[in-house]
Amino acid sequence: MKKLNSAIIGCGNIASMHEAAILSCHNANLYAVCDIDSSKTLEMKQKHRCQVFAQYQELLKSDTIDVVHICTPHYLHAPMAIEAMKAGKHVLTEKPMAISVSDALEMVRVSKQTGRMLGVSFQNRFNHTSRRVKEILNTGKTGRVLGARAFVTWHRGAEYYSRDKWRGKWETEGGGLLINQAIHTLDLLQWFMGDIDTIKASIDTRFLKNVIEVEDTAEATIKFKSGATAFFYATNGYPLDSVVMLEIVCEKAVIRMEGDVTIKYSNGDIEHISDDEKANGEKAYWGCGHKALVHDFYKKLPEGQHFEVDGNEALKAIKIVNAMYVSHKIKDYVEVG
Repeated sequence: MKKLNSAIIGCGNIASMHEAAILSCHNANLYAVCDIDSSKTLEMKQKHRCQVFAQYQELLKSDTIDVVHICTPHYLHAPMAIEAMKAGKHVLTEKPMAISVSDALEMVRVSKQTGRMLGVSFQNRFNHTSRRVKEILNTGKTGRVLGARAFVTWHRGAEYYSRDKWRGKWETEGGGLLINQAIHTLDLLQWFMGDIDTIKASIDTRFLKNVIEVEDTAEATIKFKSGATAFFYATNGYPLDSVVMLEIVCEKAVIRMEGDVTIKYSNGDIEHISDDEKANGEKAYWGCGHKALVHDFYKKLPEGQHFEVDGNEALKAIKIVNAMYVSHKIKDYVEVG
């Protein structure tokens, strides 16, 4: 099988996850990297003997590149993805796919127009525990979903924002905790529970008031079209990055995800599910889903199959986050379109 030539645009922290996933993928070849910081591209060139670019526009001119991974600041995701697809490249972008619903819709339109695959890194869907929970819910074994709760308690201090000046600003990050950290849990909630009807949310900057413009704490009541309700809380003010807790109450079982999964059935049975592969190190709370997601993207490409976290699917999370910001402003429930 011919290997697909890959390029990574943006060589910051998250790029290492894409780098490792590409290198472990049997039909992908890390052909090029791009960053305005030459020290980062030089390091990658020395490790992998890949091509290096300082400007992404020059990278996109290469006919050798098949797939572009976008690992840049949030506000660059949409314009870079659109240019890449118009240049004939398939795109796998980090979340959020865009910082506005209108930009996300344009990405979806260009993907359809060009016939290029657009994927978004909601890697938590690819953790073994997440996929098993989804399978179990789909079987109907647990009965109708009645409600849920989710907690994201992580730490992002002043130094996190001072390292990268684009963070903490509405214009360049597109928001704070919700669009950056908690978006993964919001994505899982709607993936597990179905379409959302309305949301009422509030946001606040409780810990870094004089450091960032955006929120570091948020809560919401989320009403689903099925009739179920979820209660959500997230903060970046916790002393450490604790494991996300997500609990789903069904007619015949209670499913609790907190790293591993425990399912307590109403008949007394208990089922435990662990991830096949455990993440280690400072970013262990990210899980191991990046590799599985990237591998699936490259598997689907040559076969012309649908990639499950495409633009239309990832757009749902952007609409949820946008509805939460609007709800906070008007202090009322907002429909999620």
